[in-house]
Amino acid sequence: MTQTMIDIQKTYSFNFPTPIRFGAGVITELAPYLKENHLRNPLLVTDPTVAELPFFKDIQSTLKQQGLSVEVYKDMHKNPVGSDVLQGGELFHRTQRDSIVGIGGGVAMDVARAIVLRVNHTRDLFDYDDLIGGDKYITEEVPHFITVPTTSGTGSEVGRSSIISEDVSKKKRILFSPKLMARIVFADPMLTMELPPFITAATGMDALTHNMEAYMAKGFHPMCDGIALEGIQLIAESLERAVHRPDLESRAKMLLASLMGAVAFQKGLGIVHSLAHPLSSLLDTHHGLANAVNLPYGMKFNYDGFEDRFDRMAQAFALGNDKGDRLIDHLFDMNGTLGMPKKLSEIGVKAEHIEELSTLAEADFCHPNNPKPVRRIDFEKIYQEAL
Repeated sequence: MTQTMIDIQKTYSFNFPTPIRFGAGVITELAPYLKENHLRNPLLVTDPTVAELPFFKDIQSTLKQQGLSVEVYKDMHKNPVGSDVLQGGELFHRTQRDSIVGIGGGVAMDVARAIVLRVNHTRDLFDYDDLIGGDKYITEEVPHFITVPTTSGTGSEVGRSSIISEDVSKKKRILFSPKLMARIVFADPMLTMELPPFITAATGMDALTHNMEAYMAKGFHPMCDGIALEGIQLIAESLERAVHRPDLESRAKMLLASLMGAVAFQKGLGIVHSLAHPLSSLLDTHHGLANAVNLPYGMKFNYDGFEDRFDRMAQAFALGNDKGDRLIDHLFDMNGTLGMPKKLSEIGVKAEHIEELSTLAEADFCHPNNPKPVRRIDFEKIYQEAL
């Protein structure tokens, strides 16, 4: 299979579904963009780790040098909760901001997008939960929203939804509306160059899970299928290099594959995310890590009856024609090569956790889109096998 070629000396503009500026150095366009749109008081929303990194300090400094007034909100949990959002909304109003710039990975994007909603929507935050029809209450205007991804994982820079947990129960809620889509994305692979190997691997496997589950999800959406297969191929070409021998080309391919996965999974996700979400809720496991460990086991469950789909994904992995039966072993090998665990016991899961994990997995919102129906007993068996 021919490798995907990207000219890393160029920058690109494309729309899908929102305007995207892609390429090394496009972050320098952020300040001019804000000024052109008469936005002088941005709230930068990021996580506590990114807030201390040199590139984030540089972004702050550049915006201030351009005469902009900058506030930073960084108080969020690694699995964000409702109070994180409410505090950010209060800061927006108290400091009289006029726009929101989400900078970081999936956590920062989720919190930033939820703050965008919160600014002019004052009901209880979880009244807006899409799973209970709360999108009907999203009627007001929202602040100008810009996203700047710094990891290649969730792809939520191009998304329209935010996953936020309840503070006490840790139940995950979905806030969704087309209004919550960024007005523009500045996707600069240079901002991902300093990611450490573990985060690169975990977020990269998250992106892979998005693409694979989107391709497997039930329903008819050939556009998402095509995007997902291309995303899988980009990850197959670049993830190991991005982790162990990072260069701009591998980082650029991973950043593209990440946002492609987020576009593709509007078709749906599946069993792997339903296995992974409870690990984050119950044990505070990094979402990408949870997906990485569960991906081979979830795909093994889906194999019988969908061999043709596995054959197509195997082609994208350059495993050869009609080689879908090799894909599960290849995913285990990938985790080993990337330094990701192969067993749940390696990330703190114990036998006594399985019952509660299975209850949470059965209640999760992703597996109804899985190509096969999944029952509680199936989750229990998979967790036992993966333990």
